[in-house]
Amino acid sequence: MTDKPEVIVDSENEVRDESGELSGNKSIAVAHEILPDVLIIVPIFDRPIFPKMMGPVAIDNKELKKSIMEGLEASNGYLGLVVVRSDDDSAKDYPVSGEEFYTVGVTAKVIKTSPLAEDQPLHLMLQSVDRFDITEMILKGEVFRAKVKHWYETEFDTNEELKAYSVAIIDSIKELVNLNPLFKEGLSLVLEKINPNDPGALSDFSSSMTTASGKELQEILEAKSIRTRIEKALILLKRETEISKLKVKISKRIDEKLSNQQRNFFLKEQLKEIKKELGLSKEDSETEADKFEKRLKKLKLTEEAEERINEEMEKLKLLEPSSAEFNVTRAYLDWLTVLPWGVYTKDNYDIKKAKKILDEDHYGLEDVKDRILELISVGIIKGDLAGSIILLVGPPGVGKTSIGQSVARSLNRKFYRFSVGGMRDEAEIKGHRRTYIGALPGKFIQTMKTCKTANPLIMLDEVDKIGMSYHGDPASALLEVLDPEQNRDFLDHYLDVRFDLSKVLFICTANQIDTIPPPLLDRMELITLSGYILEEKMEIARKFLLPKQLKLHGLKEDQVDISEEVLKEIIDGYAREAGVRGLENNLKKILRKSAKRIVESKILSVEIQKDDLRDLLGKRSFSEEKVYKNPKPGIVRGLAYTSFGGATLHIEAAHIPSKGPGFKQTGQLGNVMVESSEIAYSYVRSLLRDDEKAKALFENNLIHLHVPAGATPKDGPSAGITMAVALYSLVIDRPVIDKLAMTGELTLSGLVMPIGGVKEKVIAAKRANVTNLIFPAENREDFEELDKHIKESISPNFVENFEEVLKICFPIDE
Repeated sequence: MTDKPEVIVDSENEVRDESGELSGNKSIAVAHEILPDVLIIVPIFDRPIFPKMMGPVAIDNKELKKSIMEGLEASNGYLGLVVVRSDDDSAKDYPVSGEEFYTVGVTAKVIKTSPLAEDQPLHLMLQSVDRFDITEMILKGEVFRAKVKHWYETEFDTNEELKAYSVAIIDSIKELVNLNPLFKEGLSLVLEKINPNDPGALSDFSSSMTTASGKELQEILEAKSIRTRIEKALILLKRETEISKLKVKISKRIDEKLSNQQRNFFLKEQLKEIKKELGLSKEDSETEADKFEKRLKKLKLTEEAEERINEEMEKLKLLEPSSAEFNVTRAYLDWLTVLPWGVYTKDNYDIKKAKKILDEDHYGLEDVKDRILELISVGIIKGDLAGSIILLVGPPGVGKTSIGQSVARSLNRKFYRFSVGGMRDEAEIKGHRRTYIGALPGKFIQTMKTCKTANPLIMLDEVDKIGMSYHGDPASALLEVLDPEQNRDFLDHYLDVRFDLSKVLFICTANQIDTIPPPLLDRMELITLSGYILEEKMEIARKFLLPKQLKLHGLKEDQVDISEEVLKEIIDGYAREAGVRGLENNLKKILRKSAKRIVESKILSVEIQKDDLRDLLGKRSFSEEKVYKNPKPGIVRGLAYTSFGGATLHIEAAHIPSKGPGFKQTGQLGNVMVESSEIAYSYVRSLLRDDEKAKALFENNLIHLHVPAGATPKDGPSAGITMAVALYSLVIDRPVIDKLAMTGELTLSGLVMPIGGVKEKVIAAKRANVTNLIFPAENREDFEELDKHIKESISPNFVENFEEVLKICFPIDE
């Protein structure tokens, strides 16, 4: 036990201890019972307990419970309460070292204890007494004991400044009570138990009332200067006051909002009842039923649809508007009654007007235009345009999508387009069942609602890119929609009522037919849109693209002058692809830069020269093929057909000395093309078996066949004669004639078999400025069916066997 230290009070009321040093407080010591100098330490989490306060403490640690119960008598019933350090005020783990505690705590007297139980916390009722400093921390097992130096409570002879602080604290507490009634109990406690002339106790109690963090409260607990302590307490109270004001403001705003909502609700309910009494309004179910019945007067329902709607209408009238089933039934009836049952637009049977519209919107595409005019002609004779399913196949940018709009305009039908590319859920086609939350009909029924007619033109874009997943196969779901024998009774999962789609004209688009499922492809009439040649692109740019882009850029025709020579250079150097999308993008770029030049230079017009294209569009995207400008042995030009249209490609052959014969191919060739190259190698070697020079070359060299570009996958049998000619040219060391390209499948016996994509390959040859072409004899009719402007300047050669090919490639000099 420690004796009470002697306290000296000087004339200025500054407290000095027996050593003569200032204690920092103006006080006169009051004797109490002697406090122990070694205390069992009880860890306190979150917030400290201040002196002269009573409260419960629960202890879970088994060793600490046992030590407290055993040591209470020895310590005169006193314990030390010390807060555990924590950065986030959320420490819950029992401390393992003395460094985890703050150095200032509170001595507390145990007033009452609960019975000690093994599996239950020990509950203590404590009365805190005074502060202490920890001089040494002792750890025995899991129990901390500390040697402490008590501060001892004192009675203060306050000055005017401290009195002012005390009054300010009491006023702040009163203000808090007005803002938050929860502080009323705290104020009563202050007024009953705390002497207003004791600023230390007042600051402790007022601090404990706030919602400040444990760290901030610990700073007040550790403050030895009363002035510092009470000033910090006042700051916390002021902050608490501002928080309470903000809470009151927020609560008031929310209460006002709720009050207005409730007031409006009650007024609306009263108004509804008044109108009902006066006969001015009806129940929600009656109102909805009237709306649906009004719609039905304009429709020609099928027997099945009429029966279903009548059932649902009776059901709706019996349901309460507040029930969930009411909303489901109302949504279902809304879809049933909004569909255009028996509503059709009148088709245009004026074939001349239709032809004029098609010609206005598109240049060329005679196959497609003829098919549409044939459809209209059948409608004129029959008196009805039955639903048809057309598939437009062609490379990107050739006008597949835009022609659908022109067809709808020429037929005077509503137009609706959606893409099925990447679609993976069959519910997109056939709808969701009504048992699902948020269920909707499929795309085709939604289209009927949007178009408000049962015979629109529906365009399905990218049918070759339709997907499949665990949700189902949309391509299979399309089989019913695109079958003229089945779609007259199309059954959507949501509607669960058959709807007639037989009057709908379907136009589908695709880049290739290889990925379209055969059963789906079988239901469609195929029309191929090949790419455009230079002359066609010139006309399209002049008549359609350039005027359209001038208008979109806000320019007049006389402000930007692009000559035909410049257009030709743009097409040849920057837009050689099959379609015109790249050409349109280049025109956009030129017009944007021209507009900038007009604004910056303040000139009236801009004339685009051929030499300006490099600055406007950058380096040419397509070279002039200078590498192959002069014919060389072993290099032959072939014609290929891809999903992006026709293309020309060069096939190269070279020989490398080796110990024996050999043959290899490079250029990412597919299996079919590899087989064609092997047939070509075997045939040429067989053809030249009696030539000693050729025989020696084959025996002592590895023959390498390459098809640039190496990064592009290639496949197909149509390059057979091209590869054979390349090998033959290499062996005899003689180049083929200039401006020659060829295509055809070669058999092992030397026959030349027919190929596909004649039109696309001819267009590719014209783009590459190739005039002499070799085709299989069986493709003669395909070539002769081409438009005159495509065949113009082309010299075709039709061959039946490889010997005829050689006569054209290597003519005998006369």
